[in-house]
Amino acid sequence: MNTPARRFDVAGLGNALVDALVRVDDDDILARMDLTRGQMHPVDHETWQRAFQVLQHLRPEIHSGGSCANTIATLGLMGLSARYCGQVGDDQLGHLYAARITEACGSHALQFTQERSTGKCLSIISAGDAERTMLTDLGAAVALPGLGSFADDIRESGILHITGYLLLGEPMASRALEAIAIANQEQIPVSIDVADPFVVNAVRDRMWSVIDEFADIVFLNAEEARALTGRSPEEAIHEIGEVCYTVVLKLGGRGSLVKHGPDLFPIGIYPTTAVDTTGAGDAYAAGFLYGRVSGWSPERSGELGARVASLTVAQVGAVVRDPDLLRAAIAACT
Repeated sequence: MNTPARRFDVAGLGNALVDALVRVDDDDILARMDLTRGQMHPVDHETWQRAFQVLQHLRPEIHSGGSCANTIATLGLMGLSARYCGQVGDDQLGHLYAARITEACGSHALQFTQERSTGKCLSIISAGDAERTMLTDLGAAVALPGLGSFADDIRESGILHITGYLLLGEPMASRALEAIAIANQEQIPVSIDVADPFVVNAVRDRMWSVIDEFADIVFLNAEEARALTGRSPEEAIHEIGEVCYTVVLKLGGRGSLVKHGPDLFPIGIYPTTAVDTTGAGDAYAAGFLYGRVSGWSPERSGELGARVASLTVAQVGAVVRDPDLLRAAIAACT
């Protein structure tokens, strides 16, 4: 679908979570902290702070995070005009988060609240295999009271991008549907990253409804495809493709598949040494959406997605903040 020139190439609505990333050489520290390796542990603010203090001597890296924010920040660093909305606390981490989004995109549409602390995820990365063990305090991220001026930003955007995490509960599910309704009214394509098998299992019917009625582009991985359809990934992409014109299925080490209408394109991988797998799927979405905005073919867009994802897993952090690396990835696809 061709869209008229707008103020923003892509607008994103998501759960704004600070990422605190720390690498550990010895997994014994996980046992000492009573954490299950490789799992996400929901915690409250106080528990998160205690865990952070235990690891503070390892100098955690602090970044803006949350799946949608990772994609939008990457798009901004790739040179597109990108706008991000979410909610953070009116605290030190919240203002740091805003600064990181501004560094990537030039501005932001974040809202601040004094009622809750900034949401945050502590990712403990095992040096041996890049496995992540996470502690997450959602905080202010899941309590956005309204879209505010971001509603106008959506109207001035070429694509609206959201993730499935928003559909897990109120008020974020309502915010997502409000944003989608605006995009639909303005004939703006809607991009949805399914986000996590847990999300699909929790809100499968709602997810199907949103994809069926509104999605122009869907991103998902093999596990999410199985959870959504009950079929193998290769069968699932065709079932989802019956209701959504563009489906991007990420298959890890086997690459990815892009279904665009009746056409199916296999996309290869760009091998690298994995340092941190945080945000690989978010990076892929950024690369693909860059191609979409630029008028590239689905196959070429998928190639850029794979290249940006490869750059991401080769570093600590979900967002590649080196513009030279991103420009080189773009150039390699042109």
